[in-house]
Amino acid sequence: MTDIKATGRKFLGVDHGDKRIGLALSDDTLRFARPLRIIEHVSREDDAKRVIDIAHIEACTDILVGVPYDSDGNVGPRARKVLRFVEMLKSLTTLQVDVWDESGSTMAFKNLSLQMGQSAKQRRKPSDDRVAALILQDYLDNHYLAKDKND
Repeated sequence: MTDIKATGRKFLGVDHGDKRIGLALSDDTLRFARPLRIIEHVSREDDAKRVIDIAHIEACTDILVGVPYDSDGNVGPRARKVLRFVEMLKSLTTLQVDVWDESGSTMAFKNLSLQMGQSAKQRRKPSDDRVAALILQDYLDNHYLAKDKND
């Protein structure tokens, strides 16, 4: 079994929306993601600076941004907007900034909420941080859980 903790990495997951930005954190073992908080959109540069500040406060080494590619995998208008945000992040920090396909993550979260029996009132609350955790968990499962199983 791989000693994942030895990598010393910690991720801040980002779900970038038009109104809000959801943030999530990985644990030190890179096995679990948890919702952290939601910040309100101000401007691309201000948003990027706040995300970077939070990454530093939380001692993150990496920022992972979910990109909503079209159903056929192409870069549509929403993905272009998020990728411009990613470029802003990269221009303002030395932290590693990566992207992950988040296509369908919001719908997957809504379906999960229904399966868990959440009321309509609960489902209407902003869930950007929980969607960010879902995106980050998917990334961790695909990159670190798979690696752990192969060792």
